[in-house]
Amino acid sequence: MTHPPKSAAPPVAGPGVPAAPTAPGIPAQAGRPAAVGPGVPPARRTAFAEGVEQLRAAATTEPGRLRIIGAVLALLVVAFGVVTAWQTSARSAAADDVLHRSQPLSSGAAAIYRSLADANTAASSGFLAGGQESAPSRDRYEKDIRTAAEGLVTAAANAEPGSAAETTIARLNRLLPEYKGLVERARTYNRQGYPVGGAYLRYANEKMQKQMLPAAEDLYTTENRRLDADYGDATPYPWAAIALGLLALAALGWAQHRMYRRTNRVLNHGLVAASAATTVALLWLVVGHAVARSGLDGSYEHGIRSLNVLHDARIASLKARGNENLSLVARGAETVTVGGKPYDTYYYDFDKDIAVLGKGLTEAARLADDQGGTAPVKTAEGNMAVWKQRHATARSEDENGNYQQALDKVIGAKGATAECFDGVDRSLARAIDHERAEFQQAAGDGRDAMTGLPVGVAVLAVLGAAGAVAGIGRRLSEYR
Repeated sequence: MTHPPKSAAPPVAGPGVPAAPTAPGIPAQAGRPAAVGPGVPPARRTAFAEGVEQLRAAATTEPGRLRIIGAVLALLVVAFGVVTAWQTSARSAAADDVLHRSQPLSSGAAAIYRSLADANTAASSGFLAGGQESAPSRDRYEKDIRTAAEGLVTAAANAEPGSAAETTIARLNRLLPEYKGLVERARTYNRQGYPVGGAYLRYANEKMQKQMLPAAEDLYTTENRRLDADYGDATPYPWAAIALGLLALAALGWAQHRMYRRTNRVLNHGLVAASAATTVALLWLVVGHAVARSGLDGSYEHGIRSLNVLHDARIASLKARGNENLSLVARGAETVTVGGKPYDTYYYDFDKDIAVLGKGLTEAARLADDQGGTAPVKTAEGNMAVWKQRHATARSEDENGNYQQALDKVIGAKGATAECFDGVDRSLARAIDHERAEFQQAAGDGRDAMTGLPVGVAVLAVLGAAGAVAGIGRRLSEYR
């Protein structure tokens, strides 16, 4: 008996040779035997594919469609509530920052600038009095220095680490004791009758005018930018939340219309409740934010803008007073050439500062929206007009060599320019207090308009979603 070799190919079907058997139900492929035999399980499907298949199957029946509609309605209403809570919470926090953080810091930066400028003015006024510097003048200088130092501490506590504001504050903290030391040397030499005291005071003034006040102005500008950024975060409309609310209402309306066409029932209590809750939430969102935006816009237009103008005007008056005093301290020692003509440096700067003051008062009067804001500005304008007249007389005396008469007209007990400057400063302080109160009232109203809005809308959204699910569930119960 012979056997074929093990490596021989299987016999090919032909005459006298039967074909190889195949597994039941599985056709044989040419050139190779069947791959699957009885009892071999089919390939497994993914969970996602099975879910899609089940969803497709459910969508072919009315109960399945209702379940899908209920889930979509609940998701839309809940998404509306979540987005509304998120956007209104952010705007409410920004409005609170405007009221309690950025605006006070902006005013604090302006106070630092004003205190430094006023300290410089008080130092020059005390110097002009010679060895008989009055106690009020000395106390005013010391108070201004303390106010500036305390303001720098507050600003440093609120500055972001590594920011430009932190660098500016550190620079001012370094310059402040240097300036104070120069002023004390000027006073010491002045009491002893040495002319070098005037040189020290002019050096102190140069440090103030060219280093400290520009740094304080940078800090003020930085804080104003922060205030503008908070306004920018608090006032935009929450368009995403509004769009989702409208979409949810449209979907609820469509679901009720579909149900009416299929059942001839006019109302579905659950869907009506969901629509009512969503409508209330949407109206609360739109009206509440509109009121808040109106209050915040009003606080900016009738508060912040006026405050900025008044702060600038007050600083201009302080700089003008300082230059008026220093013109008598220097006695013509410093000049500037403009258009080929020489001018006393301090008199020239006084003219520029008094022009800035006049423009600022005109703008402040235009922005004032009531008698409480207009009256002190008008008073300041009257004092400024008298100040310019008295200054012209004092300058004439000084230029004619009558130094003592000029000095009396600047720091004298009666009829001096000091009275006019004090009147301007007091009037501007009253105007600033009035505008600050208006800002706080308007900004507070704007912030309060959003009180409870995030939580309230979230609760209404949950109730709306529950109503939608209950309404669809009532319809589903009819199929059981």
